[in-house]
Amino acid sequence: MNVNPSFSVEADPSVQRSAWARWLKKRRWFLLFVVTPTLLATLYYGLIASDVYISESRFVIKSPDQKRSQMSTLANLVQTTGLSGGQEQANEVLTYVRSRDALKALERNIAVRDKFATGQADLLSRFPQPLSDGGFESLFRYYGKMVEARMDAENGTAIIKVKAFAPQDAYIINRELLDLSEGLVNRLNGRAQNKGIAEAQKQVDQATQRAKAARVALGQYRNAQGLIDPSKQAVGVLEIANTMIGERAALQAQLDLMQRLAPGNPSIPALRNKINAISMQIASQDGRVVGNDNGIASKLGGYESLLVEQEFATQSLNAANAALVQARADAQRQQFYLERVVDPNTPDTPLLPKRLINILIVAAAALCLYFIAWMFTVGVLEHAPED
Repeated sequence: MNVNPSFSVEADPSVQRSAWARWLKKRRWFLLFVVTPTLLATLYYGLIASDVYISESRFVIKSPDQKRSQMSTLANLVQTTGLSGGQEQANEVLTYVRSRDALKALERNIAVRDKFATGQADLLSRFPQPLSDGGFESLFRYYGKMVEARMDAENGTAIIKVKAFAPQDAYIINRELLDLSEGLVNRLNGRAQNKGIAEAQKQVDQATQRAKAARVALGQYRNAQGLIDPSKQAVGVLEIANTMIGERAALQAQLDLMQRLAPGNPSIPALRNKINAISMQIASQDGRVVGNDNGIASKLGGYESLLVEQEFATQSLNAANAALVQARADAQRQQFYLERVVDPNTPDTPLLPKRLINILIVAAAALCLYFIAWMFTVGVLEHAPED
């Protein structure tokens, strides 16, 4: 019996290889752009990628005045819990944590560069990364990926998250950042307090100089005018004049009576002379007070102006001293302070990388890009002119 070769039980191996080659050629783009990235991601995240540990801490910035607030309004309750009272200061602290200054302090204190460049990390994860020069700016960009500092709007707390390749490294970096943040708050307080004291002391010095100048000017005026207190001296002169006016009135009455009763009395001329002398003394005393440029009244205006200046300068000095005492009292207590809500933890389980999720993300992204390119190619071919 003849056997038909087209129905052979075992196919020719060359035919199988040809069919396999056609299958690979037909799906070469899918294999290249979808399967290959997925396999590489599986290899990297499954076997190569290093474990990443995360240490988290939380804090708020408060002031002593917030604790003394006993009002029950919602606004004060929010402020007491730190949701708004020190939020501006917390933002300043978080800005510092993300800054180059904080990174420089970490390099000095805990050698953070060595912790990021540890051999426990894989080549793609550790510092310096591929295509990086290893300089400070590269380290700063890497630091921005490994340290997260932000405000939690829901709870009103500031959060610092630190990634590292060893649990203890993550804890040490986070703890040091908290210490640096607390030091920054203290420095800001010190600057504000010193500025307040310096300004108050400046006001005291100015008031002191003004009071001294007023006293010197008043003393010079007294010496130049030959007066101690013009107002009191004028009162004394007027009292003398009034006494003599009364005496003259009494003598004048005696003279008038004598001239009516005994016009020839030999005492009349003497009495008249005495009245004239007293009148001259009265005129002289009045002249000391008013009537010429050397009178007390003409000197009283300048004296009172200097006296008012001295009194005002003294009051200003007293007020400036009180302000200085208050500024020093305020400086004795901390205006703002950092309160740790959650201390840095030492993680015992790596939270990154999320290996399975990352592999699925790579596969999904590659598949999406492949289908987009495929649909674009099909659309172009459909609308291409046929030769």
